[in-house]
Amino acid sequence: MSLETEIKQTRPFQSESEKCIVNIIYTNNLITIFHNKIVKEFDISIEQYNVLRILKGQHGQPITINGIIERMLDKMSNASRLVDKLYYKGLVERKQKESNRRACDVTITEKGEEVLNAISDKMTQMMNEHLDLDTEEMRRLNELLDKFREKLIKA
Repeated sequence: MSLETEIKQTRPFQSESEKCIVNIIYTNNLITIFHNKIVKEFDISIEQYNVLRILKGQHGQPITINGIIERMLDKMSNASRLVDKLYYKGLVERKQKESNRRACDVTITEKGEEVLNAISDKMTQMMNEHLDLDTEEMRRLNELLDKFREKLIKA
């Protein structure tokens, strides 16, 4: 279904670039709704899921809260609060740094990895069941989004 039909656009877009921006925003919102639905089943938020992914990417090596903040998809998230919530759920461990009492090292727990793997499995299943894009199309889409984002960052 076209974007115009989906959002009930009655007049044409002023340009393809305007349509592209609206299309990305609209598609992002749909992905966020889907994403929220999956992570909610595991009693975590999208931001907490992002923290778990960052920690898993550390391959068992600890990372500080500031290191997490640098890697967050949503830079406005309160990483300290997110880590606290994950800690109380048993999904992460945190240890005070001896050299700096205000800093702590954070790692993902086995339970955290299990939750993350279950979420990833559900997302992969959804992608395979509902998206009609082959590997080459997804690769090309990723290239275009990378190019688009690179230009935005430089702007």
